[in-house]
Amino acid sequence: MSDNPLLKLKNLGQSLWLDSIDRTLLTDGSLAKLIEQDGIAGLTSNPAIFQKAFANDDAYQADISKLSESRASVEKIYTELVLEDIANAADLFLPVYQQTDGKDGYVSIEVSPLLARDTVASIQEARDLWARLNRPNIMIKIPGTAEGLSAIRTLLAEGINVNVTLLFYASRYVEVLEMYLQALEQRLEQGLPLDRVASVASFFLSRIDVKLDDILDNQTVDKQQELAKSLRGEIAIASAASAYAHFLSVSEGPRWQKLLAAGAQTQRLLWASTGTKDPAYSDVKYVEALIAPDTVNTLPQKTIDAYRDHGEPALRISESIAKVDNILSKVSELRLDLPALTDELEEEGIAKFIKPYESILNDLKQHQH
Repeated sequence: MSDNPLLKLKNLGQSLWLDSIDRTLLTDGSLAKLIEQDGIAGLTSNPAIFQKAFANDDAYQADISKLSESRASVEKIYTELVLEDIANAADLFLPVYQQTDGKDGYVSIEVSPLLARDTVASIQEARDLWARLNRPNIMIKIPGTAEGLSAIRTLLAEGINVNVTLLFYASRYVEVLEMYLQALEQRLEQGLPLDRVASVASFFLSRIDVKLDDILDNQTVDKQQELAKSLRGEIAIASAASAYAHFLSVSEGPRWQKLLAAGAQTQRLLWASTGTKDPAYSDVKYVEALIAPDTVNTLPQKTIDAYRDHGEPALRISESIAKVDNILSKVSELRLDLPALTDELEEEGIAKFIKPYESILNDLKQHQH
């Protein structure tokens, strides 16, 4: 077992979480095995993952029928099914949460993707999910949109764990980390404990390269073609490395040191969207380049299997940080407007969660007729 590359990541300070959930995984021992043998230390979910689960796992059918007969709204049926899975997953991860003294063992549940631009409703739904699940190792996922920022600060100040999702650009991450600091400072002022407030900031990777590679491939000017070619598959990792460099600089500063002394937990960067989508790239590309202390990588099952088979764990984050300036100067030479492109990615990211969510509600509606 000690030769398992997945377990070696843990020794390098990176936690691995599973980016998947379904009822069979929870009940047939598969998740317990991933925890025990591969050191998987948490789990993330989203509406796209649940759409796949509901469509491919017969274990939901009896509950769907029962809830449909009770004349519950389709939104209520969706929430009930999701809450049951999330609660059961959290119970499976509770020993991890206890063994790591609250650092790991978290299970994330997303507020409705329809609320990504609604601060007040996001806060309300997050409080409701938190109260209903009533477990210390839950994280509520809030998109890191401009509207999400004050929701994130409010919830963390109340002691609700938050997974900030859909981050695509280092400058937005700077704002997210600031919200975390402000929330903890508020708790400290109020004499409230800091040690059990946990948060991760989820930086989405492969989606950045999918979008930008497409633009790079369409460069037509000769001189720029070469430059564009050299940037293929480089921008996502550079953006993430740039965010990590900011994390390191804040960690060393007096504000964070004061909170740390009062028992605060680090808000870890979490690498998401780590399944490689371009077959030209290594299937473990978004793991190898971003192995770093105080980070989380959330992997789909396929990437877990690939890394177990041929991962080569080593701390490479400083190499990735060292390349950032060179990559960003090439980006500006090509006149790529990264902020505008990442705004588009955020919009597309919200849409990519709304679509499966609405599709699930539609399917559930069919059951009621």
